[in-house]
Amino acid sequence: MVPEAVKAPRIPLATYRLQFNRSFTFSQAADLIPYLAALGISHCYSSPYLRARLGSTHGYDIIDHQHLNPEIGAPEEYDRFVAALHQHGMGQILDIVPNHMGIMGGDNAWWLDVLENGEASTYSGYFDIDWEPLKEELRGKVLVAVLGDQYGTVLDRGELKLTFNQKKGEFSILYFQHRFPVNPREYPRILSHDLESLSQQLGALDEKFLELQSVISGFNHLPGREEKAAEKRAERMRDKEIHKRRLAALCERSAQVAGFIENNVASVNGTSGDSVSWEALHELIKAQAYRLAYWRVAADDINYRRFFDVNDLAAVRQENQPAFTQTHEFVLQLLRQGQVDGLRIDHPDGLYNPHDYLQDLQGIPHSPDGAADSGGHYVLVEKILTGDEELPRSWPISGTTGYEFSNLVNALFVDPNAENKMDRIYRAFIGRNVDFQELVYQCKKLVMDRSLNSELNVLANHLSRIALADRHTCDFTVKSLRDALTEIIAAFPVYRTYVAGRHVAPDDRKYIDTAIHRAQARMKTADSSVYDFIREILLTRQADGHQTFYQESVVHFAMKFQQYTSALMAKGLEDTSFYRYNRLISLNDVGGDPLQFGVSPEEFHRKIQLRAETWPHSMNSTSTHDSKRSEDTRARINVLSEMPALWRQHLAHCRSLNRKEKTVCDGAEAPTSNDEYLLYQTLLGAWPLPPRRESPPPDFVDRIRDYMLKAIREAKENTSWANPNLEYESAMSAFVNAVLNSRDFRDHFLPFQARISHFGMLNSLAQTLLKVTVPGVPDIYQGNELFEFDLVDPDNRRRVDYAVRHRALQDLGSSQNNPGDFPDGDLPTHMHMDDGRIKLCVIWKALQLRKRKPQLFGGGEYLPLQVSGDRARHLLAFARLHKNEVAVVAVPRLCAQLLGGEQRLPVGAGVWGDTCIDLPNDVNSLRNVFTGESVKLSGDTPSLPVASLFATFPVALLTN
Repeated sequence: MVPEAVKAPRIPLATYRLQFNRSFTFSQAADLIPYLAALGISHCYSSPYLRARLGSTHGYDIIDHQHLNPEIGAPEEYDRFVAALHQHGMGQILDIVPNHMGIMGGDNAWWLDVLENGEASTYSGYFDIDWEPLKEELRGKVLVAVLGDQYGTVLDRGELKLTFNQKKGEFSILYFQHRFPVNPREYPRILSHDLESLSQQLGALDEKFLELQSVISGFNHLPGREEKAAEKRAERMRDKEIHKRRLAALCERSAQVAGFIENNVASVNGTSGDSVSWEALHELIKAQAYRLAYWRVAADDINYRRFFDVNDLAAVRQENQPAFTQTHEFVLQLLRQGQVDGLRIDHPDGLYNPHDYLQDLQGIPHSPDGAADSGGHYVLVEKILTGDEELPRSWPISGTTGYEFSNLVNALFVDPNAENKMDRIYRAFIGRNVDFQELVYQCKKLVMDRSLNSELNVLANHLSRIALADRHTCDFTVKSLRDALTEIIAAFPVYRTYVAGRHVAPDDRKYIDTAIHRAQARMKTADSSVYDFIREILLTRQADGHQTFYQESVVHFAMKFQQYTSALMAKGLEDTSFYRYNRLISLNDVGGDPLQFGVSPEEFHRKIQLRAETWPHSMNSTSTHDSKRSEDTRARINVLSEMPALWRQHLAHCRSLNRKEKTVCDGAEAPTSNDEYLLYQTLLGAWPLPPRRESPPPDFVDRIRDYMLKAIREAKENTSWANPNLEYESAMSAFVNAVLNSRDFRDHFLPFQARISHFGMLNSLAQTLLKVTVPGVPDIYQGNELFEFDLVDPDNRRRVDYAVRHRALQDLGSSQNNPGDFPDGDLPTHMHMDDGRIKLCVIWKALQLRKRKPQLFGGGEYLPLQVSGDRARHLLAFARLHKNEVAVVAVPRLCAQLLGGEQRLPVGAGVWGDTCIDLPNDVNSLRNVFTGESVKLSGDTPSLPVASLFATFPVALLTN
């Protein structure tokens, strides 16, 4: 019997992403299963649905890993969803969130326990908290940066209130929806106040009065919140609950005691506007295991690791085995019971040791050096790869969630020859040159300074302690170490390295050396020894010859450093630089490189072949919930690279028409030319189908306005989330409204947009067919089986109209037995372009073939096919081969150039001329899956004329 942990995972045929929340529940998903099964989906790819913060729209702010989210459905509704999947032979991939939990509020029991008990809490080691920060006042405390104003101001306004829960016998401090438990060792300062008055009221020998004194004594003798010894922790956790229950019982049987406590609570709470009256509450708060602070101080002083810079998402230490067990027990049970068939791991780069975490997940003993198989479960990681960076081969997974595929296939429809022209157009419009690499460097330093400064301080202090422990490095000051760290991190070429223990992979060494060299090139001092020291630390060589505690400290720093670089890259690149550099925004997506201006068919083939050899079961995604723009929006914007001259003319006219709608803000025009440039591309990409000359739908105006406000805040140039510039934001909103409601603008814009849209849809059909047929597991983001022109979240989480999609699929199904020819290139009504049904047709028919030939598409060879003729540049073709099965795929590219800008289909001899595809020698008979036609081959060796291949339909999938 093969152990469960090493069984081969069940590989999905095709996945469909569902975004669960209170507006899309388990019951609604269950009703959707017959449609997804008919489409050809094998697995639902579910967003997180463990219990999250109330009202969560995404599920990534989990507060309880042991239960389903009741807003999404009860257990019996979940069971019905799973039963519907199994009834249709389908499975489920679940998105899980190991890196962080939702905190604040008053609903995360683990976090509340930490606030109540400090280091003595059972869960103090579950969260990544620095209990010994540089600031003395924070030693043994958690900085909770939640207040809307300065602490003293908030206190004086009476917004912080001490309360007593009589039924539970516990005290808390409330701040609006937030609850902060009071340390039980501090209960006596509340309960003992004016105790003499109660003695006089009840009598000094009264049983209830004596019981209260006993309870007070019990709280006084609790082990302190700084206790770390297991037996003392256990004593505190046990006895505090006993004493609380005694206090609650006492209040229940004695109205006098309950009233006494309420009076004491009132005496601790002051009077709004009377600063002195709040002194007692202030002293009580000072005695807690937390410091309440203005939210703005988080960037500098916060001492728990967050999810990026989000204060109410606290990092979880999965390297702590009890934390791993309790956060995964329920999910692993779902896997064992067959209710879930695979997992998607959110943000693995935030983990201390992703390799060991993944081995724990698969039940594999830790082995950091050797390569591993994919383990017993189908597991994907949300990993962003930079450039030619490769996924660590030793990870026991099936691959990534497909950002690298999404950007590769998108780049196939960008014309590399237009890069210089698009550069000049962008530079001329915004009036300056932008060096993207320098921009990323500056944005990373900006984020370090404004958002992630506290985490950098933690690293610098840790590094300083290491330096002080060795006489050869003890003269390095905290400032010199911090400055050098800043430069190295800003220059880091990838999201992170994966140093684990003393093991440093060659690629990791290369990335560390690159960052050090780049940082040294920028340094302003002749002394480079501090950089050499940090290099030795990051490579863990500094540990050689030192005592164990020193070695452990070096390794720990190197591994913590990696968690920081990944967070900084995400915030500096994706969430800042991508909103500032607008040359061609379809390239600015997660995992993308705006400087990678298109790829050739040859480069596409090379990378797909490498992917097939290394990670053949990675996900092929083209839209995700994290995408900056949906696949169809990007496919439209890509077309601009094919017609730069027309784009330049269009921009000039738009600027002229809309100049009067700008205002002056801080002495400069608002919005800026750069933001205006972003807006015009956004409108080209997102304009709804079909285009109309009348005013756009109100919801579209709202969507664009909301998107532009988010974009300019993310850019952090003229406004930001932390410091909103309301005047600039108002100018942007007014500009969007005026532009979209201008008939003159629409009269000019819409004909150009319609042309862009037509070719964008052809791009979309081609990339969709590639996604379903190249090696990997194709994923469809909810609703994207029709054309969807979404923008960044929350825009891409809008409700999907599944009734429309179901009817469209039924129309296709009713016509499948008589596909026939499409005379004169006219598509039948059930495959129209403008309503997206042609995209649904491509997905449905390709998935049906994939279902009939799972071995061909699941593990068959990927063979690039040679294309010849005068239109060869505009075609990509390949074959999938497995034993006697074959499939041939051909898609057009750069269709705007191919068709001379004419809005028609790329079909017929007039378009393709003598262009041919050379086929493998043993292929002799093929059928077109989309048209039903038999395909004739010509010549001594099999050769396929593209004119006949694309006689009536714009993409081709052939099979024997």
